[in-house]
Amino acid sequence: MANKSIIEKILGSPMPKKSVDTDKYHTISLDDYDEVIEDAPAETYIRVAELSNLDGIPDLRKEIYDGNIVIVDISLIKRDKMILERALRDLRDVVSDVHGDIAGLGEDMVITTPTGIKIDRTRLGGQSTAY
Repeated sequence: MANKSIIEKILGSPMPKKSVDTDKYHTISLDDYDEVIEDAPAETYIRVAELSNLDGIPDLRKEIYDGNIVIVDISLIKRDKMILERALRDLRDVVSDVHGDIAGLGEDMVITTPTGIKIDRTRLGGQSTAY
């Protein structure tokens, strides 16, 4: 009994359960939203790539020119500054050609976007950041 009163002093007494008025809630069917249309191709895809050397740059260039968003993992080339700088320069050139955008996502990722898609560099919640 003594332990219960100490716990109640620390946490407070248990709240009485309230009855829930089910008339205030509506059941929503999500079946209309679960269906995926697989016959029609998408206009833009989000592609994820891992860049281990400069041989992967032509594939990335093609994806960007095709209008896709490409998220590139650059962690494998970060050790070699020359390769890293060349790869980033090539990506910046392609993005510039298509009037897209490029930004870093943390230390190991880069995102590139095609024409008409810009990257907002402010975080949701009002905190700004320099990507």
